Amino acid sequence: MRGAIAAGHPLTVEAGARVLAEGGNAVDACIAAAFAAAVAEGPLTGPAGGGFLLVAEPGQEPILLDCFFAAPARPLGEMEETLVDFADSGTQVFHVGEGSVAVPGLVAGLEEAHGRFASRSWAELVEPAVELAERGFAPDPPRRFLYDILAGILLRTEGGARVYGSPERVVTEELAPTLRHVRDEGAAAVARLLPELAADLAAYRVVEHAPLRSEVLGLDVLVTAAPSRGGEIVLEILGALQALEPWTLHGEARAVAVAYERSWPGAPTGTTHISVLDAEGRAAALSSTLGSGSGVFRGGTQLNNMLGELDVIGAAPRAPGERLPSMMTPTLVLDDGLPRLVIGSAGSVRLAGAIAQVTWRALRGEPLDEAIRAPRLHVDAGTLHLEGGWEERLITSLPDAWDVVRWEGLNLYFGGVQAVARSADGALAACGDPRRGGGGTVVP
Repeated sequence: MRGAIAAGHPLTVEAGARVLAEGGNAVDACIAAAFAAAVAEGPLTGPAGGGFLLVAEPGQEPILLDCFFAAPARPLGEMEETLVDFADSGTQVFHVGEGSVAVPGLVAGLEEAHGRFASRSWAELVEPAVELAERGFAPDPPRRFLYDILAGILLRTEGGARVYGSPERVVTEELAPTLRHVRDEGAAAVARLLPELAADLAAYRVVEHAPLRSEVLGLDVLVTAAPSRGGEIVLEILGALQALEPWTLHGEARAVAVAYERSWPGAPTGTTHISVLDAEGRAAALSSTLGSGSGVFRGGTQLNNMLGELDVIGAAPRAPGERLPSMMTPTLVLDDGLPRLVIGSAGSVRLAGAIAQVTWRALRGEPLDEAIRAPRLHVDAGTLHLEGGWEERLITSLPDAWDVVRWEGLNLYFGGVQAVARSADGALAACGDPRRGGGGTVVP
């Protein structure tokens, strides 16, 4: 089927594009890409992950499937601290280990979406990921950079070192049997990875939400509702930009700052995103994560550390089954009911601002690839971070009250946006973010 897909790794894109080319729809392609991402983007997502999936079907109201993490009845063990160096972004302490693992819902969410929207068999959609896991792959420069940053987590145990210990090849053979179990058993196979959480997994339910919705420039923008905070921030930024006349860099920075005032700090890793459109007007947007990863490997895959993401979820006790908060927000723009833009981002707390900034540029008429490659900004407690590429005259026009940090070139600190778009004449576009080695393709 004709369509477009963008994702965080070229191999993820390839798996989804192959499904489209063979006649699958956008949800088929999204599911296949999600399992390929479990291999190609293993530090960020996998069978022990969680996420949010936004789906739009022609002639029907879009729905949001919440397959994010839940609190377990009791933790698996203890947490420990590890220091991660993000180079230009500084350092941050992460909490990892068995005690950081929350109840995952990603595979359950994909299974729910498959039962409701897919046209291809589950096994057919998981099989490309099995084949990829059997082969492994050579890491490209963006992945080498990510692996270096996360070495203290990825190489924490022998299980992780077997996968990520070589700088020349990611060895994923141990993941293939795990994915075969998922192929043959569906979401029930996740209990093989986490037998201690079998009762929690059995009680877990994918929750359907109506997306939050707002009109921007005459178009409907749909974002993720609670437990995500990110959707509200995207809409707040877009609303402020719409009211900003004339545009100034100071005005855009203020829009981002105000929207983030109720948010939290975070680190620049952990999330990946898939955006898909097909020729029938179907759209799928999936954001998924492992947190920063727990450093605990089972069945060739890393478990999540969402109970250890204390800067996101807080330290207060949570009831068993309670959904954890998030910033992730797959986002959809509709023009007279038809998908015009499908977008999402990595980047922890910064992902909402990245989505809003790229969406604004795209809705104002910039080509999708230019909108994604354009320089971004982020405001953190009065400090204005400016990515490399802003015009000097704009920077010098800023009020002195800003504490400005200027970055060189594009940087993964400012997110990783993956987006697909359809123009008024039906032309499709797809673009992955070069900041994180994303890719995109249009299937003719």
